[in-house]
Amino acid sequence: MDDAPEAAVKRRVALKVIGGTLGAGAFARALAPLTEWKPTQSMGEFLRLNYRELSAAQVGEVIAQLEKEARDKYQRDDIRIADPRPIAGVELGYALNLSVCIGCRRCAEACHLENNHDRRTNQSYIRVLEMEQGSFDLEKGDSTYDHPVPAPGKYYLPVQCQQCDNPPCVKVCPVQATWKEPDGIVVVDYNWCIGCRYCMAACPYGARRFNWEAPEVPRAELNPEQGLLSNRVRPQGVVEKCTFCLHRTRQGREPACLEACPTGARVFGDLLDPESPVRKVLAEKRVFVLKEELGTRPRFFYFFDK
Repeated sequence: MDDAPEAAVKRRVALKVIGGTLGAGAFARALAPLTEWKPTQSMGEFLRLNYRELSAAQVGEVIAQLEKEARDKYQRDDIRIADPRPIAGVELGYALNLSVCIGCRRCAEACHLENNHDRRTNQSYIRVLEMEQGSFDLEKGDSTYDHPVPAPGKYYLPVQCQQCDNPPCVKVCPVQATWKEPDGIVVVDYNWCIGCRYCMAACPYGARRFNWEAPEVPRAELNPEQGLLSNRVRPQGVVEKCTFCLHRTRQGREPACLEACPTGARVFGDLLDPESPVRKVLAEKRVFVLKEELGTRPRFFYFFDK
């Protein structure tokens, strides 16, 4: 791309600023994944401008290059990478009925497949915690249970990105690689992320994931319908997170995890529309958010029927 030299300079300036802010020792530790960077993405891709600085034409060039690389790698001509923008006047929200969640983890499996997660690690943006009835200590929740569900005396608490209105992950990013979009979705520019993992440390919900190695997705299992800021195969050495399946939801579809839920526990919609399913839950149910005392103001709500 014509702006590659300028992009390289901006990246170097950003890294220099980080070094001055963190100090040499912390800077070295933060950039450890970057020093082990392997060519899972082209240098031109790595050095391009921040997503928010790109013109529409430049976004088109980036997408064309990414599609070509993906089609060559996976030998599939059906790969399409879109860049759906926030819909004006829409703010997305999610609600989950804990009374009917049975802990089957089909939501986590759907997330895994929809978002082209690494197959070796069985990655997903969703953790389902098995909790003791009558308790609410998230630290004691078990996400590794391996028995028939629902189990007696237990309830199940799926946890994923809460899409906070006041996201602490955004505040700590030293290069502004993550931000909150107008529709409330917190996104990551995978090519601007330097892998310092400060956002992971700041997130009180454990909602972010780091790619220590290049994700492996079998050719036949790859989801070809992808989004630039969502489910395209991410490079090594970056942090990623749930985006409410923005490549689906910004086009009027539902998140993959909601479609997979067999009990109807998941509710999604526009928080600004009084007739949307999620607004009706907020109006009719007693809802709560996780760790309200932290002031993160999640857009992900939980409720019980009784």
